Amino acid sequence: MRRTDVSEDEELGELEDQTEALTIRSKRTERAKKKQAKKAKKISHQSHDLSSLPYELLLEILVLLRPSDVFNLQRASKAFRGFILQEEHRIARAIISRRYVCLEKCFRVPVLMEHMDPNIHPYVHSLERQEQLIILRKPYQHIQNPDPAEVCTCMTCVLRWAALCLVVDFAHWQQNLNEGEPIPMILRGKYPIWNQDLIASNAAIVRKALRSPLWHTRILESHLSSTVGSIRRHTANMGNKRYRFRMSKEEMESGSDLFLERSGPPSVDLPFHRDDYYLLEAYLPNRCWMKEQGKYLYVPAEQHDMDVRYMIRWAESRHKAATEVVGYHRKMTE
Repeated sequence: MRRTDVSEDEELGELEDQTEALTIRSKRTERAKKKQAKKAKKISHQSHDLSSLPYELLLEILVLLRPSDVFNLQRASKAFRGFILQEEHRIARAIISRRYVCLEKCFRVPVLMEHMDPNIHPYVHSLERQEQLIILRKPYQHIQNPDPAEVCTCMTCVLRWAALCLVVDFAHWQQNLNEGEPIPMILRGKYPIWNQDLIASNAAIVRKALRSPLWHTRILESHLSSTVGSIRRHTANMGNKRYRFRMSKEEMESGSDLFLERSGPPSVDLPFHRDDYYLLEAYLPNRCWMKEQGKYLYVPAEQHDMDVRYMIRWAESRHKAATEVVGYHRKMTE
């Protein structure tokens, strides 16, 4: 039989490409791939990040937080820190109006000397006037005196400074009070190093509040926590039948000070010594209860300006009296 011609392709059959891709083992290529994957992951993460929200919506979220949460959020990223610092005054004002309406009026910040008229500085720094302030001549053991070069030393500002320092110190000893641990007592005329370090640390926190509204709100949050804890601690003491502020469980957990606007026991006395912390429930200075009106009246923010005007009149009267005395002696010697 005649043999038909068969092509070479038909004889060998269909060819199949079995070439495998070469595995790349270059370290440079691996680093490039990792960098590219990390960049893609970062872009995907940022697209769902809180900071990608509209400006006003992000601001509305921040004002719902407690001051301590806002401080924690600052550590999340540089973007958050920059945004919070840029809108610090606005955020702090909104938080105060939502949570600390009462405490903000009780604990106002003293006025910095850099914000006062330079022409008034000589009256404020008058040694004769400062020597008349007992609180400056005989400081408390648990409160550091303000620096006259930094803070106004009118009576209003000195009391504001003392109140803020006391709030920070009272918060420091809450664990001792809750656990029944005695607070270390200091003998009169003694100045132990641990106490000097503590009151210096308290004063440093208050100095931050003088320039940062968020630090001011943080102090108010701390004092509300101390006040709620003290009321709860004394309420649990069945033998303590003293009149106190009414506080429900919801109010205790709300993080708001609105329950302190109700009638309650006197709360303006300054704890002159840490011994007073044991019975202290609510320290809320600069206000008094008006029974006829059924509400508290607070010392106005303008009290500082009134004190400065009085300070100027007092200095001018002293100068006038001294001038008249000098003139009288001159006449007598002629």
